[in-house]
Amino acid sequence: MSEIIYIAGPITGIKGYQQKFARAERKLKKCKYIVFNPAFMPEGLEHSAYMPICYAMIDACDTVFFLEGWKYSAGCKMEYKHAKSKRQRHNV
Repeated sequence: MSEIIYIAGPITGIKGYQQKFARAERKLKKCKYIVFNPAFMPEGLEHSAYMPICYAMIDACDTVFFLEGWKYSAGCKMEYKHAKSKRQRHNV
């Protein structure tokens, strides 16, 4: 079975974030990963509503792949902390 990977990256306030996530997803799929991509969830929810969903996706993954700029995103820092607490591998 292929390794499962979650893409983490800045979304809030980032123009064109979906294209960045889609590009990363294509590259990861070419490497035979099964990819969870949070950039394509429904828009319009509060940040606090998205995080439990993101945590659940991270919990289902073997690895978290962090996109450039993640260290400046509050949500990505939360995802990093969550993944680290679950002892998942992370690629930054």
